[in-house]
Amino acid sequence: MKFFLALGVVAVLAGCAGYSGHGLVPGQSSAEEVEARMGPAADRRAGAGGETVRYYSRQPNGREMYAARIGPDGKLRAIEQRLTEANLVRLVAGTSRAGDVRDLFGPPYQINTYERLAREIWTYYMYGNGYQPMVLYVQMSGDGVVREILLMDDPQFASKETP
Repeated sequence: MKFFLALGVVAVLAGCAGYSGHGLVPGQSSAEEVEARMGPAADRRAGAGGETVRYYSRQPNGREMYAARIGPDGKLRAIEQRLTEANLVRLVAGTSRAGDVRDLFGPPYQINTYERLAREIWTYYMYGNGYQPMVLYVQMSGDGVVREILLMDDPQFASKETP
């Protein structure tokens, strides 16, 4: 019985290890190996220098978006966790565009469209301060310009204090 329990734990841990691309080697691992390890990409976009960037979403509960940068030679260049506060400061309201958001963070978990306001809100789930569950809302106008960026505590995990 203990053997099967241990085997199950090992299988679960091995499966989770693939989420971040653990075991893949930049410069050596092929695009096919990336796909086999991380699963199907949620999106693919052209990157700099002939790269293809494949996005692997772990939304909403994983709160991660991994970007695997594949070179023109079909080899992995790097894997990056994109939903970070360091990347968030790269967005500028009034200047950044929808394509910039998509290139930086990958596909949103949810898109809400408000036609009467000519606005679209993209939702991403991420961690703030390294561990705090957060929700990122990026609001864009009809012309695709980022108008507002809001990062807030995920209300699902808010403490319910009694007075």
